Amino acid sequence: MKIKTIGKEIEVTDAINSYVEKKLGRVDKYFDDAEAEVTLKVQKNEQTADIYVTANGERYRAVTEDKDLYAAIDKDIDILEGQIRKSKTKKEKMMRDSTLKVLEVQEETPEIANEIVKTSYYEIKPITPEDAVLELQEKPTHNFLAFINVETGKVNVIHKLKDGKNFGLVEPEA
Repeated sequence: MKIKTIGKEIEVTDAINSYVEKKLGRVDKYFDDAEAEVTLKVQKNEQTADIYVTANGERYRAVTEDKDLYAAIDKDIDILEGQIRKSKTKKEKMMRDSTLKVLEVQEETPEIANEIVKTSYYEIKPITPEDAVLELQEKPTHNFLAFINVETGKVNVIHKLKDGKNFGLVEPEA
C-alpha cells in the first residue's frame, strides 16, 4: 500500500508514520493495490485524522477528531474497515443475485424455435423513398419503415444499414 502522510500544524514523526502504516495494514488486506492519503491536523485541543483510501476505482474516507491523535487514527481505521466490508458484501451479494437471476431465467424459458413469438403493427402510408428516409431518421430507435411507394404503388421497406449512415430499400420484383 502506498501511504502519503501530511501534517498540518503538526510534525509527522517516525513514530506516527509507523503507527499509521501498522494500522493501515488492517485495510490493506482487503486490496491488492491501494493508496492512502493521511492528513493529520491540530486545532486547539482537538487532533484530527483524515484518511482517504483509493482502491479498485473506489474511494473510502474517514475523518475523526479526538484529544489523542492515535485514538483518532484508530477510529478512522475502524470506520474505513466497516465501509470496505460493507462495500465488498454489497458487491458479492449483487454478483450472487445476478447469477441466480440468470439461472432462473434460463430455467424458466424453454427454447422456442421456428415460431412467431411477437407481432408488431405498423401504419403503412403512401410516400416516396426519400420521404421514408427522412421519416426513419426522425425515429432513431426504429431500424426499418414499411411504406407504399408512391411511384410504383407497391409496398417497400427502407432499413438502416450496419454502417449507421446509409439506408437500404427492399421492393418486390413483379
